[in-house]
Formats: sequence, C-alpha cells, structure tokens
Amino acid sequence: MNRIEFAGHSIELDERGYLRHYADWSEALATHLAAADGINLDAERWEILHLLRRHHEQFRIAPPMRLLVKEVGRQLGADKASSRYLYRLFPDGPARQACRYAGLPKPVSCI
Repeated sequence: MNRIEFAGHSIELDERGYLRHYADWSEALATHLAAADGINLDAERWEILHLLRRHHEQFRIAPPMRLLVKEVGRQLGADKASSRYLYRLFPDGPARQACRYAGLPKPVSCI
C-alpha cells in the first residue's frame, strides 16, 4: 500500500496507484494525479471522468474498455464513441488511466 500527502490529508493508494477509498476522491485530487502523469484535465477529459463516476455510482463497477466506448457514445455522442478518441485523451489506457483519475477501482478486464 502506498500513501500520498494531498491537501493536508494522507491518501491511501493501492500498489497500482488507485485510490483505496472512494470517498477520498475530489476534482483537485484528480487534477493532482493527472498532473503527476503529465496530463492536463481539460473539458473533454472531465466529461469522461464524470461519466465514469456516474456509471460507478449506478452500477458499482468501473466499466471495461468496450463498455466505456458504448457509454461514451450513448451519453456524449457517436463522434466520441471510439477507442481512438479515448486513447487520445488517456494514452496509457483509457479505462485504466481514466478510472484512476476518477477515483474508481481498476476495471476488472484490464491487465
């Protein structure tokens, strides 16, 4: 288990950098985690992070890539419903990387 200090709190992460506690998440923490990876969370990326959090709140699971693409199309439009679009935003693996910034567990189908 790893810990980071953020905004006066000790935040627990698992060995892959995912939050241990869903309630620790905040937009400021997401911005911090992304910045550490050289990612700027712009409006397009926030759309995906908020979509992931809504999905998790409804179904209690982080969607794997195929389902993520489908949900993006359903909620954000067909022009964004492609793995190419999502990899442009999250080059280290859209489901895996975006879920980490969104404070969700690693999707089950991700390696």
